[in-house]
Amino acid sequence: MEQIKIFIELTRLNKPIGFMLLFWPCAWGLTLAYYFDGEKILYFKYLILFFLGSVLMRSAGCIFNDIVDKDLDNKVERTKKRPIASGKISILSSFIYVIFLCFLALIILLQLNWLTIVLGMGSMLLAFSYPFMKRITYWPQLFLGLTFNWGIIMGWSSIANNISIEPIILYIAAIFWTLGYDTIYGLQDIYDDEIIGVKSTSIKFKNNVKVFVGTCYSLCVLCILILGFLMEIDKFFLSLSIFFILSLIYQIKVFKIDNPKSCLFCFKMNNLTGLFIFLFIFSFNL
Repeated sequence: MEQIKIFIELTRLNKPIGFMLLFWPCAWGLTLAYYFDGEKILYFKYLILFFLGSVLMRSAGCIFNDIVDKDLDNKVERTKKRPIASGKISILSSFIYVIFLCFLALIILLQLNWLTIVLGMGSMLLAFSYPFMKRITYWPQLFLGLTFNWGIIMGWSSIANNISIEPIILYIAAIFWTLGYDTIYGLQDIYDDEIIGVKSTSIKFKNNVKVFVGTCYSLCVLCILILGFLMEIDKFFLSLSIFFILSLIYQIKVFKIDNPKSCLFCFKMNNLTGLFIFLFIFSFNL
């Protein structure tokens, strides 16, 4: 029972916001391709496969991140009790979990076409190099955006079996979205991070953080609306963008740099934002 508890803590399965933020871009890419393809059974089958893949890869990524950040996590109040940092589980056992989870994810990936398999294998380089970015650049959130939203391209290619301008525009929008929400998330640890020398956009823009997050969210919205106009979507359906736009505006209004709880609340709210964007894109098919 104790080992199960440690595994859940290690993979953050008790914190679903992480794998949902990985899944929503996959769902967006799939839904965008479904607009052009219209094969309903394949679409829903792939939604399930991508959801399972998101859970597995996010779990593996969390473990690898904790292995890399073991010595840093010990110095941050919020993370010092994580299983690896606190010594509840060895690094060797943790690596075995990573390999097992990646193997299961590979089985799911092999159900897709060759283009998507190649794209999926390529994303591994992004996923396993991300934990090192905070040591070398103030823009690890940008790298996370490139990594976390790769599912848009994969979701599209799994159905369309090509790469087109539409998913690329959506991918760029999602990168700005991640830049915004992960900057908010990073504000929770800003004081500890400054002491131990960890870099982030939260630190880089701490004096104008709301302006930075607001700019990122505005560019995200702009890209999504450009996509809608490019696809000549009916103005009625474009008006449905108000829901995810309001959710982003609300976040900017609520989070405070000196209130970690407000930052965590706004970060988690992006699960709802992701759902709104999914429903917005799905409405194109109505």
